[in-house]
Amino acid sequence: MSSEPTKVLLAEDQGMMRGALALLLGLEEDLEIVAQVGDGEEILPKALELRPDIALLDIELPGRSGLDAAADLRDRLPGCRVLILTTFGRPGYLRRAMEASASGFLVKDGPVEELAAAIRRVLAGERVIDPALAAAALSAGPNPLTQRERDVLAAAVDGATVADIAARVHLSPATVRNYLSAAIGKTQTRNRMEAVRAARQNGWL
Repeated sequence: MSSEPTKVLLAEDQGMMRGALALLLGLEEDLEIVAQVGDGEEILPKALELRPDIALLDIELPGRSGLDAAADLRDRLPGCRVLILTTFGRPGYLRRAMEASASGFLVKDGPVEELAAAIRRVLAGERVIDPALAAAALSAGPNPLTQRERDVLAAAVDGATVADIAARVHLSPATVRNYLSAAIGKTQTRNRMEAVRAARQNGWL
């Protein structure tokens, strides 16, 4: 094995959490934090510049989500493994992380020693997934929403009108109503805001 430390990129929007993780992981002799970013748009440029061995990505980041960034890294820097580290243990997020070829998915409430061990396991070629979340994802089933239904719901998150949503997603108001109706039916909710809430809780958005 190489004596060079493993290069780690850390993406976390909360400054205190990011600093604490970097400090604790930096105490591990075989790990070196080469970059800390707080915005999802910074992940790919930093990774291409510094060529980390592994990227620890939060999901809910400003600019670009950790799940989207994971897909970017898969396409542009396939040698960089991705470990999703999130507060939100949602089954849909796990499925999307796996689709983006992430090597691991952990919830943030574990000890840092567990995270360091997970990094080493991922680098050894294993896939590391929070067991409770894996079970929940299996029982939850796949995301029932189409890409267009997700786009329309995402545009409705701030209580936008049908006309506003139509302008945002470049569709007619009638088509938007059809997609909203379908999404409400699939999420078994009563209105668009309940559908947005249900989709977010399941990690489908």
